[in-house]
Amino acid sequence: MRGGSGRTAQMSLLDVQTGREMTLEGRCAAGPRVRTFDRMTSNQQPPESLLHSLNWLLIVGLAGIALIRPLFSIVGLSDALGKPATPIVLTVAISLAWILIVGLTKVRRPVLTLVLAGLLYGVVAIATSGLALRGPLVVIFGSVSILITNLIWGAACGLLAVLLQRLRGVR
Repeated sequence: MRGGSGRTAQMSLLDVQTGREMTLEGRCAAGPRVRTFDRMTSNQQPPESLLHSLNWLLIVGLAGIALIRPLFSIVGLSDALGKPATPIVLTVAISLAWILIVGLTKVRRPVLTLVLAGLLYGVVAIATSGLALRGPLVVIFGSVSILITNLIWGAACGLLAVLLQRLRGVR
C-alpha cells in the first residue's frame, strides 16, 4: 500500500498470546504458530510415558517368582516330587501368585505388567538353559517359542488380574 507521501503503510496485528502489537511483516517473519489449548492446571503433571508408568521392580519380582520352576528342576526337586505333576503344580501356583499380587493391588497396567514379567522370565529361562540347546536353528526356534509361550502366559494371567481388579472396583 502506498499513501500520498510515498511511504508503505504498515498494517499491525494484535498478538493474542502476548498481547503485543505486531506488524504483518514481523508476524510473517516469526513463522507459523501452532495454537494449542492447554487444559492442564498448574498442579497437574504431564502424562507419563508408557515405559515410565510401569512398576519395573514389580515386573522383575514377578519374573523372579517364576524362576522357582527352573530352580526346582536344577536342584532335583521336580524329579524327587514327581516329574509330570511338579511343573504343573508350580505353574498353577506361580500363576495364582501373579494374578493375586497384581489383581489385589492397584497396578495400572496389569496385562502389560504380566506380559513383561512373562517375557523377562522367558529371557532368563533362555539364558540359563541356553547351554542345553544345540545348533543355531534350535536356539532361534526354541527361544522364539519360549518367548511366545511366556507372553501368552503373562497375558492370560494379566486378563484374570484385570477381572479381579474390576470385581474389586479398582478400575
